[in-house]
Amino acid sequence: MSSPKTLFDKVWQAHEVHRSDSGQSLLWVDRHFVHEGSFHAFNKLSERQLPVARPDLTFGIADHYVPTQARDLAGVADAKVRSMIEQLSHNTRQHGVTLFGLDDPRQGIVHVLGPEQGLTQSGMVMVCGDSHTATHGAFGSIAFGIGASEVAHVLATQTLWQSKPKVMRITVEGQLAEGITAKDIALTWIAKLGADGARGYAIEYAGEAIRGLSMEARLTLCNLSIEGGGRCGMIAPDQTTFDYLRGRPWCPKGEAFEQACAHWATLCSDPDAAFDLEVVLNADEIAPTVTWGVSPEEALPIDQHVPDPVQLDDPSKARQAQESLAYMGLVAGQKLTDITIDRVFIGSCTNARIEDLRAAAAVLAGRKSRVPGMVSPGSTLVKTQAEAEGLDRIFIEAGLEWRHSGCSMCVGMNGDLVASGERCASTTNRNFKGRQGPGARTHLMSPAMVAAAAISGRLTDVRQLASSSPRASGEPS
Repeated sequence: MSSPKTLFDKVWQAHEVHRSDSGQSLLWVDRHFVHEGSFHAFNKLSERQLPVARPDLTFGIADHYVPTQARDLAGVADAKVRSMIEQLSHNTRQHGVTLFGLDDPRQGIVHVLGPEQGLTQSGMVMVCGDSHTATHGAFGSIAFGIGASEVAHVLATQTLWQSKPKVMRITVEGQLAEGITAKDIALTWIAKLGADGARGYAIEYAGEAIRGLSMEARLTLCNLSIEGGGRCGMIAPDQTTFDYLRGRPWCPKGEAFEQACAHWATLCSDPDAAFDLEVVLNADEIAPTVTWGVSPEEALPIDQHVPDPVQLDDPSKARQAQESLAYMGLVAGQKLTDITIDRVFIGSCTNARIEDLRAAAAVLAGRKSRVPGMVSPGSTLVKTQAEAEGLDRIFIEAGLEWRHSGCSMCVGMNGDLVASGERCASTTNRNFKGRQGPGARTHLMSPAMVAAAAISGRLTDVRQLASSSPRASGEPS
């Protein structure tokens, strides 16, 4: 009898083509996503006069640099940015690769579009030249970001050499309270373990609270795995997964889909499977969480105070906290809810799906934002659906800009920036120095928490705001 296996082991072993004497594995890649930044890899192929090995398993997505104010390149002032978008079109056309470009009604951020189109399926190995490829592990796939030379290797061979990571399991016991989201789970465990807490590990998320998450929430959770150092994040597929995938354009149809579901249902960790590390969180201890510093690990429940570096035992942590406070313009000991903001951003591959927009709109409905802000849907299909539901009107009437789909202000590659010194409440994934623009100060939180911050002009516990509707509090409706 074979020994019990983890979900990760099952998928890894199914894709292992060869194992070298050094222990590295050559993995078959089921899906390869390329975007504007992948031009370096295509150049390597051109230099060696190599074709793309499997153009049918390779997909181009324009997302990182695309403008969000219009759907054409006329408004792109930066010639280098315009060239990168044009190169993606040229490279995919030359190699017969499907492209979801600016003029495609399915265009979107790669980690939103993939699941939406059914390109992401359970049990796959998926790669992309983007660190947040971990998102796709929500379906029970091994998905991770790769560098330019690795992108070229996959383009040329549809395989990739990898060292097998260790495996850890993060179990969230119990049920989440009202108003607690996948973003809060992620920021909580990252704050607990640190930004390097999962370094060298593949993560499997498990427990009652995880099983209770929607697919879109699971995507958010796996997306943030990289922010805690994880190589990838995974959740065992279940009925929630199957219901989401049914009928998606690139998914099997009819009896083939039922057979696929039967196989996908076997992709779970065996009862006695051994993990290299086990972490257990209690759902009732997770609160709405926001970041205060310049790393996702520098996060606290919204009812807490900015930490005092003097009270930290670890000298390196104390020094890091002091530097973070200086950059963020905060004072040790001040209440998080006293921190005022200058603008808000709702978007990114972390939190720009339809459920995210609905959550933010539910808070903003009938209210006005005290600060300017921008909403960029995760895909053109999400944008279309949001407009059909009237969510765009809620955002616009609240005083926020309604934009097209793209990575936008998450990474600031397309001109959507937070001004130097400004403080932004954001649904994105990274609060590094300058991430949203030189000198920008970023506070990460869930979409509903960003909406609450917009209304109050400061970091706010959305649960308190939700307890008083606009009509009940006398606000205009």
